[in-house]
Amino acid sequence: MWWQTLLSLMAGLVLVYLALLGLLWRYARRHPDTVSMRDALRLLPNVARLIRRLTADKAVPLGVRVRLVLLLVYLASPIDLVPDFIPVVGYADDALLVAVVLRSVIRRAGPDAIERHWPGTPEGLQIIQRLVRGRPPAD
Repeated sequence: MWWQTLLSLMAGLVLVYLALLGLLWRYARRHPDTVSMRDALRLLPNVARLIRRLTADKAVPLGVRVRLVLLLVYLASPIDLVPDFIPVVGYADDALLVAVVLRSVIRRAGPDAIERHWPGTPEGLQIIQRLVRGRPPAD
């Protein structure tokens, strides 16, 4: 009898996972203009440096730094919620997670923290801010 409950729970979790995977796929297909794969690959080293610099900045609140460390651990981990070999969706979950974490960083630490630590070009910063829907950089 207990195995039926466990089996039902596992089936429910699989269905929820598949539904979330479908929603992520749909979002990625409807919003290809958010950040192209080429732009994302070009920005990857700058985003990694940004996260490292924000994590080392003692002026950034501890909770934000913990989120950033957890993000780095997830991105470095070979195990993903959505495997990267799945077309369209494989990398979309990583980009979406980075956007969500950076959005929370901006809300908590302020957009000036992102601008202060951004190691790349102003155009790259504009792409990142468009991704997280932050304010455009000051000229």
